[in-house]
Amino acid sequence: MNANHPDLKRMTPPKLSLGDRLYVPQVIAGLAVTARHMAGVVFGDSAITVQYPEDQHIPSPNYRGVHRLNKDESGRVKCVACMLCSTACPAHCIDIVGTTAPETELWGDREKYPASFVIDELRCIFCGMCEEACPVEAIELTGLYDLTGLSREQMIFDKTKLLSVFDLTKDAEPMRYGSPPSRPTSSTELVRDSI
Repeated sequence: MNANHPDLKRMTPPKLSLGDRLYVPQVIAGLAVTARHMAGVVFGDSAITVQYPEDQHIPSPNYRGVHRLNKDESGRVKCVACMLCSTACPAHCIDIVGTTAPETELWGDREKYPASFVIDELRCIFCGMCEEACPVEAIELTGLYDLTGLSREQMIFDKTKLLSVFDLTKDAEPMRYGSPPSRPTSSTELVRDSI
């Protein structure tokens, strides 16, 4: 289009007053918002700040916090060491070492179980992909949000620590799916059924 075309409208910037050039209206508008929030806290009951140690925050139902490994009715870890959670993890913070389950009546329904299950909570982005990928609902993210540690080593959760999180949260947060539906529990059946 030509710069001299008759359909083009020429716009001139508005003249700014001295107050506009010094940003006085914007500063006053910002202070008004701050004063409105302060008045709401002082005179109303709309407290924004939670007094954390005394008042515990209740997260929303879809909050994703610390991981836990679920146990089945026999007290065994539900994980069948299929490695789907570690494969789905975009942060690569899950490390599983599977081993063959002993041929006893207690372990007769599965071929493998995790000898080692480690999650680096500092590396995790709490996306929930591990929970989505798990075919037997063995791993879940809980509502625990006060995760602290004095060193990096304390923030690496092994199988024992993940199972203790289950023991800590099983009454307050029951498993979302309860007992898993009748699904394959061996890794060969998982691969065969996914084809």
